[in-house]
Amino acid sequence: MMAEMAVAMPLMLAGEQGLFHMPSAEEVRLQPITRAGNEAGWPFSVDEGTLACVWGGGQKVVMFFEGRPKGLDEGEDFKPRGVIVTTDPMQLTLGNMANRALFRDSASVEERLRLVAPFVTMGQKLCDQPPGARVGHGEL
Repeated sequence: MMAEMAVAMPLMLAGEQGLFHMPSAEEVRLQPITRAGNEAGWPFSVDEGTLACVWGGGQKVVMFFEGRPKGLDEGEDFKPRGVIVTTDPMQLTLGNMANRALFRDSASVEERLRLVAPFVTMGQKLCDQPPGARVGHGEL
């Protein structure tokens, strides 16, 4: 019991979550993002979506989820695809295999890293917001 307390106390004091923490909806931080008409460095294959920050595996994880297609009726079911937005080449490639089509085509991993890097920075700023924050366009 004492060993568990010794391990958990620094995490609690730092406001960090443990490795097996399951985040609640109130902990997720969100910011809608949209591609500007002339934006050449947009890394995603869709023009709008949501940048999200959530705890996963004991660390903050930045993700991008596609927006609801404009032609889709409100009553129609929609399950947005999501990808991990990171500068870790392994997570960027292998961690996103299921939804890699959500990224625009790139010639190499290096090019994709260069394209997502600004969104990683934006996502890290989003992670610094209070739990449950919904940040508007251009607020980060």
